[in-house]
Amino acid sequence: MAEFLGTMVLILFGVGVVAQVVTGKDGLGGHDSIAWAWGLGVTFGVYVAARISGAHLNPAVTVALAVFKGFEWRKVLPYALVQTLGAFVAALIVRFAYADAIANVDPGHTIATQGIFSTLPGNGSLPISIGSAFMDQVIGTAILLFLILAVTDVRNSAPVQWMSPFIIGLIVVAIGMAWGANAGYAINPARDFGPRLASFLTGYGTAFEDQNGALYFWVPIVAPVIGGLLGAGAYVGLVERYLPDDDEPNEVGEVPAGEPHAHPERASVS
Repeated sequence: MAEFLGTMVLILFGVGVVAQVVTGKDGLGGHDSIAWAWGLGVTFGVYVAARISGAHLNPAVTVALAVFKGFEWRKVLPYALVQTLGAFVAALIVRFAYADAIANVDPGHTIATQGIFSTLPGNGSLPISIGSAFMDQVIGTAILLFLILAVTDVRNSAPVQWMSPFIIGLIVVAIGMAWGANAGYAINPARDFGPRLASFLTGYGTAFEDQNGALYFWVPIVAPVIGGLLGAGAYVGLVERYLPDDDEPNEVGEVPAGEPHAHPERASVS
């Protein structure tokens, strides 16, 4: 339930802001408001779920934590399913709340407003290939997982616990501002597939295709999982295993006393 509600909060803000911008024809915001609302949605979603479920809100996060941080594999599929369900329900709420506005700007429910709910290569307008969009999603999700592990690692000058959701939200804002052009920075299979399914069931017959008619829905599912594994693996292998053994974390900018040592066994310890 925590993962369901946390992901639902995320999508209510994320899909909601895109609906506002698209139907308002940029009169009610633009790319910056989209990036900030997605990031704040992540922040609020994490605050909802953190103490109960860990607030993964993203199957790519759940899989990466199972591979590298000891999260129980038996929980991976249930987490992914309820994350997707939370995204689906939230997208339905947005779809019906904005039904009149969407019908006003796009009565045929075409690719012109499909981007409200799910991502497209080049955001439906730029000539971006599926291969480039796939690579973009791998890179964006790798950045996400690398930084999530960095800012939540108590041995690596992590922020105080109550600030972590805000910092993670800022990571998403930054990714949106720097990695949004090629594929809309889904970086989350549940975030994309849940709303995509909701839009398909409510009138968007081409929801699983891109603007060129090619089957696209699989890209924001497969690529983020690969990217998440690469990013989490990079943090564990290149940073975490070399952190010092001090009980107290070092201040930012402080050089650890003595020589750091590699700790291969930490690769599988949360």
